[in-house]
Amino acid sequence: MKRRQFLKSFAAAGAGALILPRTKLFGADAPSNKLNVALIGTWGRGEAHFGALSSENIVALCDINEEHLDFGAKRLNVPNATKYVDWRKLVDHKGLDAVVCCTADHMHAFVANWAMNRGLHVYCEKPLANSVEEARTVRATYLKNKHKLATQCGTQRHAIESFNRIRELVLDGAIGELERVSAWGDRQLRRPGYLPGEGNPPENFHWDLWLGASPYHPWNKGYFSGGSGMNCLQWNMYWDFGSGQVGDMGSHTMDLAWNAIDATLPTSAEGKGDPFNPEVSPVRLETHFEHPANAWRGPIKVSWYQGGAMPESPNRWVDLRRIDHGAMFEGRKGTLISSFDDRILLPQGRSADFTYYKPRTKETVLPPLGDFQKQWIKACKGSLKTACDFEYSGNLIEQMLLGLVAYRVGKKVSYDGVKGVTDSPEANALLRRTYREGWTLNG
Repeated sequence: MKRRQFLKSFAAAGAGALILPRTKLFGADAPSNKLNVALIGTWGRGEAHFGALSSENIVALCDINEEHLDFGAKRLNVPNATKYVDWRKLVDHKGLDAVVCCTADHMHAFVANWAMNRGLHVYCEKPLANSVEEARTVRATYLKNKHKLATQCGTQRHAIESFNRIRELVLDGAIGELERVSAWGDRQLRRPGYLPGEGNPPENFHWDLWLGASPYHPWNKGYFSGGSGMNCLQWNMYWDFGSGQVGDMGSHTMDLAWNAIDATLPTSAEGKGDPFNPEVSPVRLETHFEHPANAWRGPIKVSWYQGGAMPESPNRWVDLRRIDHGAMFEGRKGTLISSFDDRILLPQGRSADFTYYKPRTKETVLPPLGDFQKQWIKACKGSLKTACDFEYSGNLIEQMLLGLVAYRVGKKVSYDGVKGVTDSPEANALLRRTYREGWTLNG
């Protein structure tokens, strides 16, 4: 790719070859150093990327709704960008460097995997996958290509500086030896089942492509009755289209914990919640995981709660329900409770003090991440380093989706993270999705 190439040499009397980075010669914002990028999904969540992508060459757009395609092209002021309704054709666009994926949840892993297989950098909105197998496939493809590809999963709250402060407090021993971590969310969206068939989709709406690899369901405009940026709440609770709050706010809120505990994959999972509905994911749910020790901590328990289920408060005068989405870290010497933006540290016991803990100086605190989307753009141009790459985010969502599997079988399962199997044949059958004919995850 031109932006990454170096000038190999040039003739100069009495001089040897001179090798200089292109950015040094032409500047970071020069046309030769801009990404040729495509946006898949030009309305809703896709709009959140308009600003960051405006500094790059937007060469292609894709949306299953042709009105949204026109909307995106106009708002981005890219009348010459090639338009697609099928992302499978877009990823073969000549000269493409990178893609941003804002499709419906059930197609995220497909777009990410197909794009990486073609040597494209990928920013993919959360959740990164809709099954354990998808999470493992996307992560494996990234790990094979991490020496040349930059990836970022769209948990943009990760850029909030409180994430760094929480990590510092946990790593530096403010609560003593870490023992248990909980994260929760209180969003409650109840649906009885898939919407019934009602009429036909508009002529410019490619319903079959929106369904993608999922089993066929008849059209109903109710799936698209939400506003821009929030329409996912009209369909992401259905098993064939998403994983409910596990993949939605669970991706964001578990990230609060994940960033501070350096976890990989759990060795067990269990879950309980609403009675199982074969069409709709549970609203009320709690899942629990056991994680092995790592280089700086012992084994820990990690839990996710949603839809009214909550962890037990460490003190009767601390009302965790006042935090709609939060995390709690319990150690031998205290407890750290946080929202996305704030945190509170509670010593344990009447005689507790913080004499054992030495806060960092201003000079040694973790630096701000900065703009989350632009971190990925910068990584595409050289460093390849991002905060939420597909290894980090793949591990997170694999754990969360494994919790849903344990909930569905109604028992605790042991998990072999190397092989990607449990000790339950019934659970193993739920680690993967069944796709419609003609669709493949590893295209």
